[in-house]
Amino acid sequence: MNLKNTLNKKLTITLLILMLARLGIFIPIPGIDHDTFYSSIGQNTLINFLNIFSGGGFSTIGMFALGIVPYINASIIIQLLTKIIPEIENLQKEDGEVGRKKITQITRYLTLGWALMQSLAIAFWIKPYVFEWNLVFITDCIITLTTGSIIIMWLSELITEHGVGNGASLLIFQNIISGIPKNIQNYSISIFNLEQIKPIFILFFLFLFMLSITILIQEGTKKINIISARQLNKKNKMDSKSYIPLKMNQGGVMPIVFASATMTIPNYLLGISNNIIANNLLKLFSPNGPLYIVLYGILIITFSYFYSSLILSPDDVAKNLKKMGASIPGIRPGENTKQYLKSILDRLTFLGSIFLFSVALIPSIITNATNLNNFQGLGATSLLILVGVAIDTAKQIQTYIISEKYNSMIQ
Repeated sequence: MNLKNTLNKKLTITLLILMLARLGIFIPIPGIDHDTFYSSIGQNTLINFLNIFSGGGFSTIGMFALGIVPYINASIIIQLLTKIIPEIENLQKEDGEVGRKKITQITRYLTLGWALMQSLAIAFWIKPYVFEWNLVFITDCIITLTTGSIIIMWLSELITEHGVGNGASLLIFQNIISGIPKNIQNYSISIFNLEQIKPIFILFFLFLFMLSITILIQEGTKKINIISARQLNKKNKMDSKSYIPLKMNQGGVMPIVFASATMTIPNYLLGISNNIIANNLLKLFSPNGPLYIVLYGILIITFSYFYSSLILSPDDVAKNLKKMGASIPGIRPGENTKQYLKSILDRLTFLGSIFLFSVALIPSIITNATNLNNFQGLGATSLLILVGVAIDTAKQIQTYIISEKYNSMIQ
C-alpha cells in the first residue's frame, strides 16, 4: 500500500511540475511587439527546430522561452569534457557519489553561463520588434530569460528526484506533444473528398512503419555473454544471465539532434547572405538541394560514432572485466577483449545510424507523397524523443508496480 501511495504521489508531483513548466512559456516579456515578431519568424528553420525543445518558447519569447535548452547544452559539454579532461573523468569514475555531485554542480554553473549568453543573443535578435530597445530592456530580458531557464532546470531536477522519469526528457516530451494539436488544427479534410482521404491513409501506414523502426532502434540490444572464474570453478558452465548489453543506438536521439541542428544552418545563412557565390553553394545543402540528403546521412553516421565513443568505451569495459575476473568466452582478456568489443560496437553503431537515417527521411517521403506539409512538426527527431522517453518512463512505472506486488507477497 505504501508503494502504491508513493507511486501516486510521484505521478502527481510530475504532472503538477509539467503543468507549471508549460504555463511559464506563456508569461510574455513586456515591451515586444509579439504579433509582428511571431509572423516574421514563421519560416525560420532554425527557430522551428529550437521550438521542438522549448515547446514554442522561441516563438512566444515568454519567461520560459529558453526552456531546457541551456541545461542540455551544458550536459553535452560536460560529457565532452569528461573524455578530454582527466580530472573530470576521475570525478565521475573514482569519486563515487561525491564526484557525481560535483559534476552536477559544474553542470548547473555551465547552464547559468549558457542561459546568460543565449539571453543576451535573444535580446539583440529581437531588437527590430521591441518598442523601446535600451539598456533597461536588455537587462530585464536577460534576467527574465536566465531566471526562467534556471527555474526549468530546477523543475527538471525535482521531477528526476521526486517524480517519475527523467525530468529533462519529460519536459522535452511535453514540449513536443504540445505542438502536435497545432499542426493538426492547421490541416482540414473533408470525409467526402476521396482525394484528401487517400493521403491520410498513406500517412497512417508510413507513420506506423516509422514508429516500428523507431522502437527497434531504441530497444535493439546485442547481448555479449560473459563468464567469471567463480562460475568456472562451480559448474564449468556459462551463466546465460551474465552478459554485456550493447545497444544498437548508443547515442539515443543525440546524433539525429546534432545532425538536424547542423542542417538548419545552411538554410538560415541562405536567408541572411547577399553573396551570390555563397548562396549558390548554400543552396546545394538546403532542404531542396541535391546534396542535402548526402550531407544529412554523413552527419548522422559521424555523430552516431562520435556519441557512441562518449557513452561506452571498449577499453574501460575490458579493464573492468579483467578486474572482476570475468571474460568473454573464446576471447582472451585485455587487448583482445577490447578489439572484439570495438568491432561489435562499430558494426552496431553503423547499423543503428543507417536506421536513424531511414527514420529521418520518412517525414520527407510523407510530405512528398501526401502533400501534408502541416504534419511535418512530428519529424524524426521528435518521434525518437517521444518513443524513447515513453519507453523509459513506462519501464520506471512498471518497476514500481512490480515492487508493490513483490512487497505484498512477502508480507
